[in-house]
Amino acid sequence: MNRYKQRTVLTAVAALLPLVVACGGRTADSGAVAAPEPVTGVEWRVDSVTAGGTVHHTPAAASPRLRIDADGKAAGNLGCNLFSARATVHGDRITFGDVRTTKMACDRARTAFEQTLARTLTAGPLTARVDDGKLTLTDGDGDAVHLSRGAPE
Repeated sequence: MNRYKQRTVLTAVAALLPLVVACGGRTADSGAVAAPEPVTGVEWRVDSVTAGGTVHHTPAAASPRLRIDADGKAAGNLGCNLFSARATVHGDRITFGDVRTTKMACDRARTAFEQTLARTLTAGPLTARVDDGKLTLTDGDGDAVHLSRGAPE
């Protein structure tokens, strides 16, 4: 698929995602449709990563974050280095590709956290679940990135 078609498809998918989520948002008690919480267009702060059954909390000196725009561009901070990537959003599935990072040296804690975060984000399709301002991205092995809405404090 050429790049123009790819961008068009990604833009259409990103535009339709809120509508798809809203269709399943009926509540049994009120019959009202809950407004979907978006994944794209939001600055997400990485709180922790669960990998191999171990929770890795964000080091104090780090401020990892992630933003996925509706046009399929993703960018942020892995804990030490900045990154950019292509993000394919299809329903509740997100896949990151063409990841590029800076190559700054950091202390061991930030470097170890960054490696765990990067490995989890790029492990393949992630299932996204947004609930009450929290986003969880889970890979096929059950490893997960836990994020909160808003910029790092």
